[in-house]
Amino acid sequence: MATARTENPVSVVVGLGKQNGQLRGQPKPAAPQSGPPGKAPSALHKHGGALQGQSSAGIRFGDDWKKSLHVPPKDTRVKTSDVTATKGNEFEDYCLKRELLMGIFEMGWEKPSPIQEESIPIALSGRDILARAKNGTGKSGAYLIPLLERLDLKKDHIQAMVMVPTRELALQVSQICIQVSKRLGGVKVMATTGGTNLRDDIMRLDETVHVVIATPGRILDLIRKGVAKVQHVQMMVMDEADKLLSQDFVSLIEDIISFLPRNRQILLFSATFPMSVQKFMTKHLQKPYEINLMEELTLKGITQYYAYVAERQKVHCLNTLFSRLQINQSIIFCNSTQRVELLAKKISQLGYSCFYIHAKMMQEYRNRVFHDFRNGLCRNLVSTDLFTRGIDIQAVNVVINFDFPKSAETYLHRIGRSGRFGHLGLAINLITSEDRFSLKAIEEQLCTDIKPIPASIDKSLYVAEYHRQPSATAQGDGEGHPSPTPALED
Repeated sequence: MATARTENPVSVVVGLGKQNGQLRGQPKPAAPQSGPPGKAPSALHKHGGALQGQSSAGIRFGDDWKKSLHVPPKDTRVKTSDVTATKGNEFEDYCLKRELLMGIFEMGWEKPSPIQEESIPIALSGRDILARAKNGTGKSGAYLIPLLERLDLKKDHIQAMVMVPTRELALQVSQICIQVSKRLGGVKVMATTGGTNLRDDIMRLDETVHVVIATPGRILDLIRKGVAKVQHVQMMVMDEADKLLSQDFVSLIEDIISFLPRNRQILLFSATFPMSVQKFMTKHLQKPYEINLMEELTLKGITQYYAYVAERQKVHCLNTLFSRLQINQSIIFCNSTQRVELLAKKISQLGYSCFYIHAKMMQEYRNRVFHDFRNGLCRNLVSTDLFTRGIDIQAVNVVINFDFPKSAETYLHRIGRSGRFGHLGLAINLITSEDRFSLKAIEEQLCTDIKPIPASIDKSLYVAEYHRQPSATAQGDGEGHPSPTPALED
C-alpha cells in the first residue's frame, strides 16, 4: 500500500461524551490545509429562509449577467460517465428565471447531469415522475430546480413539500434550496423534523412559508393540528422514495397525500425501487413519466475491496488502513449503536480524530456532529445506517464497512457516500467467516465485483489529482456543495 498517512497519531485527550459523538481536546493537524474538506454553511439552522444574496437589480438588458456572478473556483478533476454522459443540454435551455439561473451557477453547477437533464423539463410541465438514478448524481438539483421555478412568490401559502426519511437529509436539502434560491428574493424555506421543538414550528408556520422540507411524522402532526395548511400544495417530492414507502413510513405518507389537492404533482426519486413503490405509483401517480438511469447499480468511480479478517483483528486492520491510505475524510459503518460508540472510542485511543453519530443521540448533538464533520473539522466519522440516505459530503473519499451489511440495498447506499458526483472513491469491507455468504449474495444482486484487498492500493483509484482555476461556471458536486480540497499528504 502507499505510505501516505491519514494523519499523524498524536496524543488526544479522549472525552467522548456519551451522547454528543465528538472528541474533546484538540489533536494536532497532520498537515496545513487550504480549506475544509467539505465546505458548508457556518451553522445549520432548523428553519431556513431566503439567504441574503446580491440582488440582480442593476443588470440591464444586453448586459452579460454572468459577469456579476460569484462562482466557486473550477474543479478540473476527471468525472465518470455517471455524470458526464449527457445530451449536451445547458441550464439556459429550460427557460428558467434569470435569478434562478444565477443561483444555480453560483452553486458551481455548470451543466445538467443526466438525471437533471431527464427530469427538469418533465417536472416543469407538471407531470408526475418516477425516477431511478444512482446516489450522488444530482437528484437534489433535479427536483429543486423545477420546484423553485414553479413557485409564485406573490402567494403566501405552502406551494411545495419535499419528504425525506432523516433529519440530517432534511437539513441538507433545505440548505441547498436556500442557496439555489437566494437570488430569487423572498423564497421562504422551512425544514421541520421530529425531535425538535414543535412550538417553534407552529410559530414559524404562522408566517409565510413557500417550501417545506420535512420528515413524514412531523409534517403530518402539523397538518392534523391545522397549522401546516397544504390544500394549495402543487408539488410533493419524495427523496429516497424506497425508504419513505417502507413499513416505517408508508402509512404516514398515505395520510399526508390525503390532505393534498387532487391535482397535485408527485415526484419520486430513489436509487432502488422495491415492489412497494410500484403499488404506490399505481394508486397515487397519474400517468407518471418513468426515468431509469440504472443500467448498473454501483457508481463507476468507486473501487470496492474486501479484507478477510477475524472479528478480534478488525481494529488492528482499521489502524493499518488509516496508516497506509490517503484519506481526505472517511465514514466507517457499524451495525449497532453500541458498536459505533465502542469503535469511536477505540479509534480515538489510537490517536486519530473521530466523531460518531447514531439515531439514539439527542438531536442537537446529531446536528452538531453532522455540521462539524461536513465542515471538515474531523477526518473520521463512525456511523450506523442513519448516515446512508442521501447525505452528501463531497470530501469523503473512503468508506469502510467495519461491520458488513446484510442487504444489498444497505450496501449500495453505504458505499454511495464516497465517489460523489462522478468523482473517485474507495469502499473497503472487513469480512469475517460469517459474512462470506452475504458478500457473495450482494455481489450477485448488484452485479458488481468486490475484489480482495491488494498489498498496495493505487492512489489514483481514490485520490483525484487536479488543479483548480477560476471559472465563470465552475462545477461543484451537483447536490449543493462546492468541490472539496485535495486529500492531504504528509
